[in-house]
Amino acid sequence: MTATDHAIELVHAAARAASDKQASQIIAFDVSEQLAITDAFVLASASNDRQVKSIVDEVEDKLREIGAKPIRREGERDGRWVLIDYGEIVVHVQHEEERQFYALERLWRDCPAIKLPADVVAHER
Repeated sequence: MTATDHAIELVHAAARAASDKQASQIIAFDVSEQLAITDAFVLASASNDRQVKSIVDEVEDKLREIGAKPIRREGERDGRWVLIDYGEIVVHVQHEEERQFYALERLWRDCPAIKLPADVVAHER
């Protein structure tokens, strides 16, 4: 089983939104084989708490435009790692320090990467 076409559409929209707000290290994984609760993870990093919030707001705005509403959101108060659960996908926006410490991409490295559109630019620092 692989991520649905709709999940891939959501991944692409979330990645574009993160890119628009200068996120770094934007990647996505198809976790559908490993998890029954979601099809894909999107990971994006930010250099500070304010940028984390800005990226989260943009992701929510862009996904709302295509009809997706989050089921839940966690971590917004601290602004260091915000998880937005859309059911089919889960978006993780992490402060760079949390990204290094938790290394989610290392945990999910056995899952296939989802190719992101060419217009998604991971703004490396």
